Amino acid sequence: MSIRKLRNAWWVDFQFDGIRYRKRSPENTKPGAEATEARMRQRLARGEDFLAKPLATPTLAEFSTEWLATYVDTHDKPSVQRGHRSVFRAHLLPFFGRQRIDAIKSFDIERFQARKLKDGFSAKTVNNAVAVLMKCLRTAVDWERMATVPRAKPLKTITPRFDFLTPDESDRLLDAAVCEPHWHSMILVALETGLRLGELRALGWQDVDLERRKLTVRYSITDGIVGTPKSGKIRHVPLSEEVCTTLARLRKETGGVWRGRGNGDHTNKVVYAALNRITKRAGLRHIGWHVLRHTFASQLASAGIPIIAIKELLGHSDINMTMRYAHLVPSTLHRAISVFDQRRQYAQTARGNRLSTLPSMALPAASTDIQASSRVGQETWSVERNTTTAAPSSSPA
Repeated sequence: MSIRKLRNAWWVDFQFDGIRYRKRSPENTKPGAEATEARMRQRLARGEDFLAKPLATPTLAEFSTEWLATYVDTHDKPSVQRGHRSVFRAHLLPFFGRQRIDAIKSFDIERFQARKLKDGFSAKTVNNAVAVLMKCLRTAVDWERMATVPRAKPLKTITPRFDFLTPDESDRLLDAAVCEPHWHSMILVALETGLRLGELRALGWQDVDLERRKLTVRYSITDGIVGTPKSGKIRHVPLSEEVCTTLARLRKETGGVWRGRGNGDHTNKVVYAALNRITKRAGLRHIGWHVLRHTFASQLASAGIPIIAIKELLGHSDINMTMRYAHLVPSTLHRAISVFDQRRQYAQTARGNRLSTLPSMALPAASTDIQASSRVGQETWSVERNTTTAAPSSSPA
């Protein structure tokens, strides 16, 4: 028997090449013991010295350094790498840094959440920090540095408000940018395609098809580094007639659509300074480039475009991101409820039609004083009285 329960503890007990191996399971459950046995057998099959003294379980500070350098720098985008390092430096290491990773329990995470809320951080910020911690600990399990990951319950959050321009404000912004064709075209495309700023900066003429009136989003630029879009997926976005006409005036064979000096990428300072200058000229409040993306989605939602279509155009990987714009379509909710009124009207009309199409029938002589319930019934009864020679002796079946 390879696994057994002794005194409320699960043990692994088996032989391999004539040598008996016996170990208490780190996870005190039957599935946990089975997983421990499988790992032990794999290590033995690879020729590892299982009886050698195992490495000491690292603290979170020690393991996070290894995880960031090995896993995060390999699999995640530069912006994500910076974000994870910032979360560890500002939140996780001050609280968990000296704890061994296998000693971090659910209660510790609850205490961390309570402390951060007390310090004035939003629930979303705390959830983001816990998500980074859990991702790190799950990797520790995959690397066999600990047995299980503690459970963590996310805090309830409120959907954050976002800013967007009305159709009138959009027109004012475009009118104010006409005197700067370079930035006018970039703002117009942002308003009518919903591309992120990094996607706009990385857009090349090879990905603009004016004949088919569409563009392909393949790349994004972040901190001067060209990578894939945020979702990691290529997407195709249709173009309006105005966008096609505007881009046709700027058309080149190759290169980027919007380039800076020396055909290089615009710096963040230049891009934001241009938008600030134009919004002031238009008499609008201060906005960022992402507001133009919100404007694109908001105006589509207000026009009744299905949320799933907006999701595809924006390139969201999760429809919950797109659902932020659902409240902008109140008419859709009213139309949904109006189904009940329509059904009731249909039922009443159908009932009236049934009464009007009932077949004519001769009533008995004793019932000649009965009034028909509808005008059509009265006319039918009148015809029957004038054309019937003798009343039947009994009511029809």
